[in-house]
Amino acid sequence: MKTIIEPFRVKVVEPIKMTTRDEREGYLKDAAYNLFLLKAENVIIDLLTDSGTAAMSAEQWSALMRGDESYAGSKSFYRFEEVVRDIFGFKQVIPMHQGRAAERILFSVMCKQGSIVPNNTNFDTTRANIEYLGAEAVDLPIPEFYQPAVNHPFKGNMDTAALENFIKRVDPERIPLVMVTVTNNSGGGQPVSMANIREVKAICSRYGVPLYLDACRFAENAYFIKLREAGYADKSVKEIAREMFSYADGCTMSAKKDGLANIGGFLCTNDDQLAQQEKDLLILTEGFPTYGGLAGRDLEAIAVGLEEVLHEDYLQYRFASIRYLGEHISRAGVPIVQPPGGHAIYIDARAMLPHIPPLQYPGQALAVELYREAGIRSCEIGSVMHAEKYTESGEEMPSAMELVRLAIPHRVYTQSHIDYVVEAILQVYERRTSISGYRIVSQPKFLRHFTARFEPVDELTEILRVRSNHGKQIFLQN
Repeated sequence: MKTIIEPFRVKVVEPIKMTTRDEREGYLKDAAYNLFLLKAENVIIDLLTDSGTAAMSAEQWSALMRGDESYAGSKSFYRFEEVVRDIFGFKQVIPMHQGRAAERILFSVMCKQGSIVPNNTNFDTTRANIEYLGAEAVDLPIPEFYQPAVNHPFKGNMDTAALENFIKRVDPERIPLVMVTVTNNSGGGQPVSMANIREVKAICSRYGVPLYLDACRFAENAYFIKLREAGYADKSVKEIAREMFSYADGCTMSAKKDGLANIGGFLCTNDDQLAQQEKDLLILTEGFPTYGGLAGRDLEAIAVGLEEVLHEDYLQYRFASIRYLGEHISRAGVPIVQPPGGHAIYIDARAMLPHIPPLQYPGQALAVELYREAGIRSCEIGSVMHAEKYTESGEEMPSAMELVRLAIPHRVYTQSHIDYVVEAILQVYERRTSISGYRIVSQPKFLRHFTARFEPVDELTEILRVRSNHGKQIFLQN
């Protein structure tokens, strides 16, 4: 059959509150135009993230009832540990309440002031956890990564020549680890090839630097390898995943993505001494090493989810659904990151809204407009999320790309929901020249996109404000 259907049936439904445009305008004002600050009940289609938003399966719900809530040594932990070791292959498996906890503990143990961590591309929490310690997060993607319209089968690859040159230029003692994010979330959910992982590992080995994978979408990356990389078509996704991890010294994992769970994650390593340091810090901040801040029922749900996400009929359906969204809007002229990613479609807001300057945040403007138009919540990945660096004169530097991510939650929305999203995007695209930018009113020091407050930019007022900032006094006369 040519038609690819959802490989599951729906047993429980959750009602969606349908809102009007006027209501949504009020909700936007109350949230200071930050979609993270909206009440979820006022969102019609929630594509903010695929993290922790999956619909759990009947088997996962059944597994919840097996949860052993013993404080130490619960049966649920050993079931969880067995599944993780079987797929990931690492000796030490340390549960965490989510991926950013794994990042914090890993970097707290391995990094110090002045350390540098190269990555194909650091995502927001990864970068923040590194920089919070006074270390530096460095992005080394291939050149095609920064060209949204360019097709490349493994656009998430690390630039290995740049990595080796970087290590040669910097004292390797300052590099406690190299990290590769699979798939590469910051630039379109693009995959990393097995050949690239092998080459990165070879470079790391030459200089005695450990290699870690940010593995939150490991199954999607493995399936891309099966579809696109020579020599892997006849291998199972699980076999491919095992090979990926065989080149790494450890990994961080948010089980809220490819674990198909609503909470949880873990940190893995083959280094017993390092694992003990990590467990010591875990006990201080998360919990005993056999629960790590999770309930036993959560460990059970993750164990089942890690096995279910490797089912190839499911991955085939998920890729087809996301590709359907990307192809329908791109055929109508909407610029997206090509090719479509594994968990999301990324609209190129800079290309779609060229009249909005980068520091009036075209990605944020587009995300706000999609909510205003149809109640769709998406996520800006551009100068709001990433441009937290400044020039010597104190001016903010815009991000290299201005994207809007439409992340599809696992097993939540049907084909008609995706058709609704397509229609809404095309309606916004038709009136794109009328969309205006935003300015930040207030922001925190780290991860500002979560809680920053915005206001729309009035063009005349903005011109006067900019001139005033350069020391010129402008007087308005009515």
